[in-house]
Parts: sequence; structure tokens; C-alpha cells
Amino acid sequence: MEQYVIKGGNPLVGEVEIGGAKNAALAILAASIMADETVTIDNLPDVRDINVLLGAIKGIGAIVERVDAHTVKINGSTISGMTVDYEYIKKIRASYYLLGALLGKYKKAEVALPGGCDIGSRPIDLHLKGFRALGAKVDIQHGLIAAEAEHLKGTHIYLDKVSVGATINIMMAAAMAEGKTIIENAAKEPHVVDVANFLNSMGAGIRGAGTDVIRIVGVEKLHKTEYSIIPDQIEAGTFMFAAAATRGDVTVKNVIPKHLEATTAKLLEVGCEVEEFDDAVRVVCAKPMNHTQVTTLPYPGFPTDMQPQMAVILGIAQGTSTVTESIFENRFKYVDELTRMGATIKVESNIAIITGVEKYTGARVSAPDLRAGAALVIAGLAAEGITIVDDIYYIERGYEHFEEKLASLGAQIEKVSSEKEIQKFTLKVS
Repeated sequence: MEQYVIKGGNPLVGEVEIGGAKNAALAILAASIMADETVTIDNLPDVRDINVLLGAIKGIGAIVERVDAHTVKINGSTISGMTVDYEYIKKIRASYYLLGALLGKYKKAEVALPGGCDIGSRPIDLHLKGFRALGAKVDIQHGLIAAEAEHLKGTHIYLDKVSVGATINIMMAAAMAEGKTIIENAAKEPHVVDVANFLNSMGAGIRGAGTDVIRIVGVEKLHKTEYSIIPDQIEAGTFMFAAAATRGDVTVKNVIPKHLEATTAKLLEVGCEVEEFDDAVRVVCAKPMNHTQVTTLPYPGFPTDMQPQMAVILGIAQGTSTVTESIFENRFKYVDELTRMGATIKVESNIAIITGVEKYTGARVSAPDLRAGAALVIAGLAAEGITIVDDIYYIERGYEHFEEKLASLGAQIEKVSSEKEIQKFTLKVS
């Protein structure tokens, strides 16, 4: 098992380049099979989730050609199977996007019920409700979701709850349905907009992505395109918070500052300086941080994927802060780990009450999921002494070359796979 071993206490200083958005890339890769011509996608993050999904796409017969680490060509004209293997689904939840893509193109799809990080129930009933409204028959049997339709017909769909996954999945199916579809109470996240832009570049007729009403005029077929994925706002936010936690000065490059507004607002509230450029943000933390209140909300609110990282910086801010998690009910599993590092956090229902301490101290902790794992790394960078983070395969699902990027900013961090390597690192840095 690989681990990160970290010697904390160094302020992060310098510049870091952000990769493509994992959440946008997963949906766009699924949508790429809807054309019968070759689609080229670049600015792909080279992370585990992406590689698993490309395996699933190959598994149903599409041609997948990896041009380089960040570019892929996909041709969906050779697809022979409509069933996506459970092996892929249990590893990543986003494989369910193949449901909307296959249903839209072939009017038939079978996908196993999804897996991914255990951060609480993420039911897919809204996806299925949308498919049924478009005219598909949807059954769940033997752990498989089977959707089939003679025709998909455009319709009016109101989502009871804002759901990124359901918005994207319904949008893909509706892109090749007959007539007009309206999705109300749609998710407004940047990656919803990116998927709509991608589909439009293949000839789809989607308007209103980024607002809560999306209008789609179905088309008969989609064509080839070349498309570049937006930068990852969560990776960017993670490095911004790492700069704050370590009292550093970091310029985060290749970002869209507009996508980071909620994150930036909280950094300003705790007392950091944030400077925005066209495609970069600079975070400087020169004085002690203050307490604040945070509630996670759908975009443009504060992202649930930044909640554990936020808790880490509030844990060493002055005073008492609260973090309210309104999206996922199981998102505080990192609290026990952070407490081992000296944090004072009390969780009541969906609220974490955080009393700031002077510093964290190094400990052996375990990443419970992707974002919480990244947050524990940030805590280790800010802590006194040595921190070991176990189960880093979660972190590698969504961050490319995480330890290398941090090391380039002056962090003392290494990826190791044995106790001997941990001892060697400890001797080297002490």
C-alpha cells in the first residue's frame, strides 16, 4: 500500500499549474461515444478515475486511442455492447454517465449500480425519473439498471432536487431525443456547462446550461469534434487552501477565477490576501487566520468538495467556526483523523463546530475519501513533525502528481510504499 509521508512546517511558495476538471472530463468522455466519428479530447487529467472510465468505454467496443497523458481520441462507431461491466462501476460512480450516452444514441443501456467514494447516499432516482419522462422503460434487476426505449421524446422535466449527475445524464439522453426537452431546477456547475458546450461542438442543440433552465432540441446524430476540458476548480481550491494553511504565497495557474468565487470569498473572510488575474489566482497568508461560518451549497455556493479542506484551515484559525454540510450526510469521516493531529472538532448532525488550535501535530492518519484525503495532506503540511497518510489511492482518483506539485512549492512530501522508506524519509528530513 502506498502512503504519503510529510514533514510539515514549510510555507508553500511558488507557482503551480492546474489540470483539467475531473468531473467535467468523466461526463465528456462518456458523451464522446455518442458520435460515430473520431472525437479528440485534450486537457484530460491523468488520474485513476479517468483511466477506469476509458477502460469501461473500451470494454463496450469503442476505439480508444491515448495520444498522450492528457489527450485521447475516441470513436464510438464500433460499439458492440450496451452493458457496462460492474468491475468498472464499482470503482467509479461516474460510469453511470454511460447510461445517458448509450440510451441517447442506441435507445438502450445496461449499467451496474454505481460505486465511488462513500460520502453518503447519492441516489440516482432523479436520473431514472428523467429517462422515464423521455419515454424509456427503466428496470433495476440483479444490481443492473436497464433502460430501453423505442423512441425518446422531448418533454418537460422538473428536478425535485438540484443534481449535477442527473442534469448531465438527462441532457445527454435528450440531446438525441425527438423534439424539445426542458430541464428545470437544473444544476449550474461549471462542468454542466462544459458538457453542454462539448455536446454542442458535436452538433447538439443545448441552450441555457449554467442557468436553472436548460432547453434542448434533439438531433438525429452527432459528429466529430476537438475539445479542451476546463481547468479543475477543486484542484485549484485545494492548492489555494494549502497556501493558506502553511502561511504561504502561491500562484495557482491555468484556472478560471469566476469558478473559484465561493472559495476565494472564504479565504478573504479568514484574512488571506487573494489576487486575481485572467487565468491565475495568487493566495498569500501573512497573518493569523480568523474564524468564519461555511455552508456547502450547489454552485455558485461553496462546493461540498472543498468542505474538508476548509475545515483544515479553520482548525488552525483563531476562534470558533462552523461548517454546515448540506449536500452529503457522510462527509465528516475525516474528523476523527484530524482530531488525532490535535484538531478540536465536534460534529452535531450535519454541522461541525471547530475551535481553532495553535497548530496541528504530525500523526498517522488514513484518507477516508478523495477530498478528505487531500485535506489531511494539507493538515500534514501545516503540522509540526511527521505525518503519514494511508490509503492514498483515494487521493490519486482525483489529483494528478499531487505530491510532485506540492514538492515543487517547497513541501517536504514523498510517496512511499514501505516502513523502511518512511524511516529513510524521516532520517533525511530530521
